Amino acid sequence: MQEESSPAAPRYQPACPTRAACVYSSCYCEENIWKLCEYIKNHDQYPLEECYAVFISNEKKMIPIWKQQARPGNEPVIWDYHVVLLHVSSGGQSFIYDLDTVLPFPCPFDTYVEEAFKSDDDIHPQFRRKFRVIRADCYLKNFASDRSHMKDSSGNWKEAPPPYPCIETGDCKMNLNDFISMDPEVGWGAVYTLPEFAHRFSSKSCTG
Repeated sequence: MQEESSPAAPRYQPACPTRAACVYSSCYCEENIWKLCEYIKNHDQYPLEECYAVFISNEKKMIPIWKQQARPGNEPVIWDYHVVLLHVSSGGQSFIYDLDTVLPFPCPFDTYVEEAFKSDDDIHPQFRRKFRVIRADCYLKNFASDRSHMKDSSGNWKEAPPPYPCIETGDCKMNLNDFISMDPEVGWGAVYTLPEFAHRFSSKSCTG
């Protein structure tokens, strides 16, 4: 008599298009993720409430992240800040969408944390990462950037701007610094340390 196989778990369907099909402008990660949130809202495959914009920075604005396209080997890139999308799926597993990583797109949360952030134990305290986690609907409603941070003192672009108009709200044209700030008294969302972030959203925490 043959042993009955248990039904396979449903395969995760990405919440947005392939990496190549996503709206992308180099060095404008905050806008790339805003556009991903917009796509998820408009296509209604998953509830927008399951998705979050995650700003990664610290007080020194010097954060190491591994497995980035800018340095795909075993050394990290030191960013002033970085932004990714977090999808906490109702199926119990979380995924990170990072348009600048060499890791899969999307990448299972636990794999991304292990490969891209590693551990705070081996990092000097001034380089330890903090995470501002903002619900996608809140991000779409409140984020604004006039891109002035991407111009030098002469008004020239450091990197070519995205081809679409600046993102703004009805009463604000620039509040990017409130999102980059890791002061929990400023801006939107909640601020976590790396251990707090990993524990809060880990699939292991959800199932353990």
